[in-house]
Amino acid sequence: MYPHGVAPRRWSAYSDGLYPQPTASRYYDYNHQSIEGVNSFYVPNHGRLPPYEWKPTSPSPAPPPPTLMTNGRKRRNDEYSPHAVKRQCLDSSLQRRIGSPLIRLPPPCLPDQVVAGSMRSSLAGYPIPRSHSHPRVITVPETSNRLKAYAKDKLSDQMVELFEACQQQDSDLVKKEMCRARLQQDIQRIYAVARLYLTGSSMNGLGCRSSDADLCLVLKGKKRHEPIHVLSALQRLFRSLSYVERAQLIRAKVPILRFREKGSDLEFDLNVNNIVGIRNTFLLRSYAYADLRIRPMILVIKKWARHNQINDASKGTLSSYTLVLMVLHYLQTLNEPVVPSLQRDYPECFNPFMDIDMVPEGPKHVPPYLSRNQLSLGELLLGFLKYYTDFRWEKQVISVREAKALPKTNFREWRNKYICVEEPFERNNVARAVHEGAKFDAIKAQFAESCRVLQEMKDLNAILPVRTIITKESSGR
Repeated sequence: MYPHGVAPRRWSAYSDGLYPQPTASRYYDYNHQSIEGVNSFYVPNHGRLPPYEWKPTSPSPAPPPPTLMTNGRKRRNDEYSPHAVKRQCLDSSLQRRIGSPLIRLPPPCLPDQVVAGSMRSSLAGYPIPRSHSHPRVITVPETSNRLKAYAKDKLSDQMVELFEACQQQDSDLVKKEMCRARLQQDIQRIYAVARLYLTGSSMNGLGCRSSDADLCLVLKGKKRHEPIHVLSALQRLFRSLSYVERAQLIRAKVPILRFREKGSDLEFDLNVNNIVGIRNTFLLRSYAYADLRIRPMILVIKKWARHNQINDASKGTLSSYTLVLMVLHYLQTLNEPVVPSLQRDYPECFNPFMDIDMVPEGPKHVPPYLSRNQLSLGELLLGFLKYYTDFRWEKQVISVREAKALPKTNFREWRNKYICVEEPFERNNVARAVHEGAKFDAIKAQFAESCRVLQEMKDLNAILPVRTIITKESSGR
């Protein structure tokens, strides 16, 4: 149940005993690249704050090699070969046979794997065995080349093309991070120990080129900070900043300050102390890089839902976060799962009570997942549409935390709700925006119609205009 280097620990008093108390993790040696000066968190008159990425004060002995999971089964220590990773990287074509297991290794070190609040990067947060005093960066083939193993048909090829054209680029993330770092310095003029975190799709690997950026301002201390008061103060501050424009306070359930970076089309939504957003950013990030097919699947489905007008929580349909959880849940429930439940299998890595500065550390102890599922992207897309066409909405709750559909009880979160999707940490209903019967019927009808058309045509253009979306995305940045 536990990855190497993370021993069982005393359970907390959490209601159902799922999560252990957070403790210091063992030391791992990571390969990091950084952009100078961004991870400083320097505050005038307060010295230097701890870096966002937690580091132990004294290293423990080197851990044993990481364990690999294969559909719920971990590789035993005596099965580990230091050459296994090398074989997978250099000879992956030999493993593309139907029915043979395919090792999922983390993607290469890229700027789009930056940790929010810093510009530190790693191999998707996974530890590298310390077999050498100076570990080398493992060379992994480009994502696009490896994705071709799952593009076995026209539909899959179209999905790969759409993904590669629309996925967030390194340069997009760098722009967002540079603005975040600059904003943090200015905000610390009025809130000295404030931390500003980049969250959401920009950070979890599921964003596209046109994605806006979500920011979470964390204010710790004994004093209670009312979000509306803080955002109002920031709105006044932002009016004096030369690089910010159109600061608008939106009084929603989670109030946000929406603004743009002057001279660009980059839009930001800033909230105060919505800590769960940081936690689920790193949970979704762990899922996003668990299998090569996950990011293309999610991007295509979000584009499909947006095109068909069922991806707008403000208008009573599905939020992007809800759609992501729906995709992950489907991939978990296949006869041969594409991904497991990371929270269930590694509760100590996603402890909801973990100190916020340790949140990025947790996923680093989750070993790569070995999936035996060999379905193509097109087959998975068709399966997704059919799964939710036949889903028993009135009886079931979608749970990524449990990797299954839970029975719909009389619990107030599920009572009289059309669609129930469990938030993995807070366990509330993230699909509560769907509160009108007409909107619910429209969502169901769209799943059914798209499933029928795609099954018949096997052409992505039958359910969304691929070329138009690619052109729009390319011109938007």
